[in-house]
Amino acid sequence: MSHTAYQLLEVVGTSPLSSDDAIRSGIEKATQAHHKIDWFQVVETRGQVRDGKVTQFQVIMKVGMRLDSQPSVSAI
Repeated sequence: MSHTAYQLLEVVGTSPLSSDDAIRSGIEKATQAHHKIDWFQVVETRGQVRDGKVTQFQVIMKVGMRLDSQPSVSAI
């Protein structure tokens, strides 16, 4: 049986189009720096309003990165 461990990152994705686009934008940027992202969880959704119109969607996410097991190094 394999055991997996994850490291959590907090990512804020933004978009002028939609909260779904903000999620995709945040995940795409995060995967540029961290290549082992497996999942995300939306923690908060908010936005910016100017002159009575929504101008930006902001989505705060927890992002799970898989931690690899390092093979044990034997002493020489």
